Amino acid sequence: MAHIDFWYSIGSTYTYLTVPRIEEAARVAGVGLRWRPFNVRTVMVEQNNIPFMNKPVKAAYMWRDIGRRAERYGLTPHLPAPYPLAGLELANRVAVLGEEEGWVAAYTRATYRRWFEEGQPAGEEPNLSESIAETGLDPARVIEEARSEATGAVLDAVTEEAMGLGVFGSPSFVVGAEVFWGDDRLDDALDWARGLGSGG
Repeated sequence: MAHIDFWYSIGSTYTYLTVPRIEEAARVAGVGLRWRPFNVRTVMVEQNNIPFMNKPVKAAYMWRDIGRRAERYGLTPHLPAPYPLAGLELANRVAVLGEEEGWVAAYTRATYRRWFEEGQPAGEEPNLSESIAETGLDPARVIEEARSEATGAVLDAVTEEAMGLGVFGSPSFVVGAEVFWGDDRLDDALDWARGLGSGG
C-alpha cells in the first residue's frame, strides 16, 4: 500500500487543521499513514525562519485564515489560541514516545482539541495530563519518560531526519522523496501517493 509520512510539530497552528481529518482522508484515498512528530522550533531557529513572532499583521492574517479554513472543515476553534507554546518541546517529546508505543494519533488529537477549542496550551497543565489520560495512560509515567534524556535524544534524531528529508515546516507530508508543505497540500500528497501526481 502506498503511504505518506505526516511530519508535524505540536506548536504549529496550521497543523490544527490537519490533525482531526488526516486519518479519514488517508483511509478514503486508500493510502497508509504514519504520524511523525518532530521539533519545528529547532528547524526554524536553524534556518532563521520565525514566521509570526513580532509580526502582528502576519499573525492576524494567520488567525483569520485558520478560522476560515476551520469553518470549511466543520471545526470550532476559539481564536486566537494561546501562542506560541512554552511547552512545545515537552508536547513533542510525549508525541515521539506515543509514536514508539502506538498512541501518538489519539494523544495528538486530544492535545490539539484542548489547545484550540478549550484554550489550554499544549505541553502544559492541565492539557498535558488530561490528553495523556484520555488515551488511557498514566500521565505521571508518560511525563517522566518524556522528560528523560533518552526521549529527548529521540526527538532530536527525528528532527534531524525531518531536516534531512527537506522538511522545514509543519504540517508536511512526505511521499517517497516528495515533500508537500501545508495543510492545503494534503490532497496533493494523497494524490501523489496514489500515483495520480506527476510521479505516477
